[in-house]
Amino acid sequence: MTSQSALFDTYNRAPLGVERGEGCWLHDTDGRTFLDFGSGIAVNALGHAHPHLVSALTAQAGKLWHTSNLYRIPDQERLAERLCAATFADRVFFTNSGAEAVECAVKTARRYYYAKGEPERIGIITFEGAFHGRTLATIAAGGQAKYLEGFGPKAPGFDQVPFHDMDALEAAITDETAAILIEPVQGEGGLRPVPDETLRALREICDTHGLLLIFDEIQCGMGRTGRLFAHEHAGIAPDIMATAKALGGGFPVGACLATEEAASGMVPGVHGTTYGGNPLAMAVGNAVLDVMLEDGFLDAVEQKALRLKQGLVSLVDRFPDIFSDVRGKGLMTGLKCVVPNTDVVRALFDGHMLVVPAGDNVIRILPPLIVSDEEIGEGLARLEAAARGLSSRTGA
Repeated sequence: MTSQSALFDTYNRAPLGVERGEGCWLHDTDGRTFLDFGSGIAVNALGHAHPHLVSALTAQAGKLWHTSNLYRIPDQERLAERLCAATFADRVFFTNSGAEAVECAVKTARRYYYAKGEPERIGIITFEGAFHGRTLATIAAGGQAKYLEGFGPKAPGFDQVPFHDMDALEAAITDETAAILIEPVQGEGGLRPVPDETLRALREICDTHGLLLIFDEIQCGMGRTGRLFAHEHAGIAPDIMATAKALGGGFPVGACLATEEAASGMVPGVHGTTYGGNPLAMAVGNAVLDVMLEDGFLDAVEQKALRLKQGLVSLVDRFPDIFSDVRGKGLMTGLKCVVPNTDVVRALFDGHMLVVPAGDNVIRILPPLIVSDEEIGEGLARLEAAARGLSSRTGA
């Protein structure tokens, strides 16, 4: 492989030079083929080189790439209207990434109270194990020491409480609190779903204390759990939501969605972006929605998730020395490992299957939502082969 010496040395990259892909499969520059159950960390929700997305992108590329938000972008307005029609939201701000979408959500919440004459209300309560991005504000929101170390003082206004500890949450609320920010399913934190009753309790707490509820659905949104957004399982809605990743199916795009009330402080001049909502991203975002909003698409995701989960449960039963638990929701699944999760990732890589490590010694299994029954079976077979090989090494 070619040297990467000109790049920042911030990634511990696997020895894989990707060249092309189709559906659930990736081909590298050495002629190897990999079953991709990482999906670019839940980004390639419709697989690689989906023909409808390719067509939308290439058609737009021949017309217009960029104008900036100094002018109207009709496809941006169309995608915003479609997202609002399919969700709780009334307003949308498009970004380039998930971290920017979370930053916009935080700014929207703080600006809401500023516009109401309560500028002191800037506090955002978050949860231990959370991951909200890599900017200075979003690493402060996540609160994990490994991401904060070496980058100076933690940005103020963020307080973490233990995961699923409602007493600690109530105790953390003060007169300066603006919002509660939570991932309905923690991704980096170990594929931990927030129970539906807890999400409903958070909605009640926010209503009681006059707080805004913000959901980070960057990884768990856009069909990943069998609903367009994961919070829909709980039957409640946030005031503000950040999404990204699968929204562009592989093309960089994020969005901050909000109710009319929550977005009321975001007036001309208070926020902006050069590339966010550009014509290329909007063409692909609309194409993603074309597919995901088709009748039966999300129902099929739930059925595929059930088949995958049944297979994973069987693996836990048969290899208790390797796996201890099945995590997640829908096709946002994971296996809690007994051996180091990096050993499992490496064994699967050797078997030409890609998964993603997560916190709490978990591997993330994130197949494209268009995965077939046969590909699910192939993935389970490769997981079994990896577990069998690791089990023989441990002497079990």
